Amino acid sequence: MNNKEITSKENLIDVLNFLEDLNVKYWVDGGWGVDILVGKHNRDHRDIDIDFDCRFEEALLDALKDKGYKIITDWSPSRIELHHPELGYLDIHPLIINEDGSAKQAAPDGGWYHFEARWFSCSRFDGRIIPCISAEAQKVFHSGYELREVDRIDMKNLEHLFHG
Repeated sequence: MNNKEITSKENLIDVLNFLEDLNVKYWVDGGWGVDILVGKHNRDHRDIDIDFDCRFEEALLDALKDKGYKIITDWSPSRIELHHPELGYLDIHPLIINEDGSAKQAAPDGGWYHFEARWFSCSRFDGRIIPCISAEAQKVFHSGYELREVDRIDMKNLEHLFHG
């Protein structure tokens, strides 16, 4: 990845502050989610994956556009990828949150991805507690397809959480 395709830790913190200022209920997923779970920045990331309560979708998209993000991929209702020239890529995933704390996300093929309530967790990273998807869920979401190099790095970094 070249520097224009890397989303820095500072970009991550800016996005998290932005989401919190909007009072959006969110969880970090993907590669940054793994780094948050293990408590340190382990590799370069192209984007920040954010799972969020779909009730905030319209307000979130409006605020992101006002901040200078542009939609570059719209697979609604499954995911929307946005880009900001200074802040990089953001991949947002709206979730329908159920009363029992579980959730579901629309799949691009028309089905659903199911999230168990226990998969919504948080971890300390860079001196703050950040909502994120659990190590168990990360492992589930990294199965059923051929892993890329970045996925293999993420799974290796998660291993110590499972095996100490």
